[in-house]
Amino acid sequence: MTGQTPPPSEAPGAAPVGSNISGKRILVVRNPRSGQGDSPLPQFLELLTGEGVELTERELQPDTPITDYLEDVERYDLVVAAGGDGTVSSLAYATRYKNIPLLAYPAGTANLIAQNLDLPKTPGELLEVVRDGHAVRLDLGEIEVKGETKGFAMLAGAGADAAMIRDSEELKEKYGEMAYVLSAMKQLNPKKTTFNLVVDGEARSFEGIGVMVANLGMANYRLPITSDISPSDGRFTVILLKAGNIFRLVPNIIDSVRAKLNLGDPMFSGNLETFEARQIQVDATEPFPLQFDGELHVETTPFVARILPGAVRFLTPIRKAELDT
Repeated sequence: MTGQTPPPSEAPGAAPVGSNISGKRILVVRNPRSGQGDSPLPQFLELLTGEGVELTERELQPDTPITDYLEDVERYDLVVAAGGDGTVSSLAYATRYKNIPLLAYPAGTANLIAQNLDLPKTPGELLEVVRDGHAVRLDLGEIEVKGETKGFAMLAGAGADAAMIRDSEELKEKYGEMAYVLSAMKQLNPKKTTFNLVVDGEARSFEGIGVMVANLGMANYRLPITSDISPSDGRFTVILLKAGNIFRLVPNIIDSVRAKLNLGDPMFSGNLETFEARQIQVDATEPFPLQFDGELHVETTPFVARILPGAVRFLTPIRKAELDT
């Protein structure tokens, strides 16, 4: 498999950052185009400097490969990925199997990766996360389109969810996170087609409005998209969006919350089908737009997604089990 290496032991090979971070070397890679420009990142960096860390800052520029910013990454004790989900997942993929902890600093619009990791938003609280140095080893997704490979930490999708991301782009500056809700409202009658899948070597087809391949499983406010998604089990949860629209996810989120709180059997069914896979190929009768980790890409179906077990160590204040839906 491209980019895959057996994961190291859960006991980290590199020492945790720990409460005394003076003298630690921290690389900050920032995407200046993420969010609405009101991130308190400068205050966070001031706090790090006040702790006596050796800080290196690099700003992403258009048309410069992300690997160029990470050629000396193994010199550092921690990488701070300051941007939206696309920035975080790109940096996670570029540092896969390097065994260097990554802080998903929430500087984008939705910051779903940071929400899944239950990271706080204030500079002081994020400093405490760095001081504590608690990291969990998680899987990453690798996606191959037209012979090129990229990574994702949250999910990849083709169909209605990608169309929602596409339509939200022009609304983000004015509405922030609400842009996704307003965009979803435009998907009341999405295009339906036949999807042809190859799941761990076995072919199958279904008719619907989209396919999502999930590694992390929580939407905004840490609401579970569906149950039984784990970012550390070496498998994706594949979600088939059948006939309907994007709002048909809502009843399934309710079911997932009920399951997480042990409130009884599911109240809704038939909107989605889910199953696990280590690798999936997705094609469609009509080409569909493709998104991964909230970034819309010009590529369309077909694509192949494969799991990279234990590829990244993310800083988080919570236990690994609390990341499962």
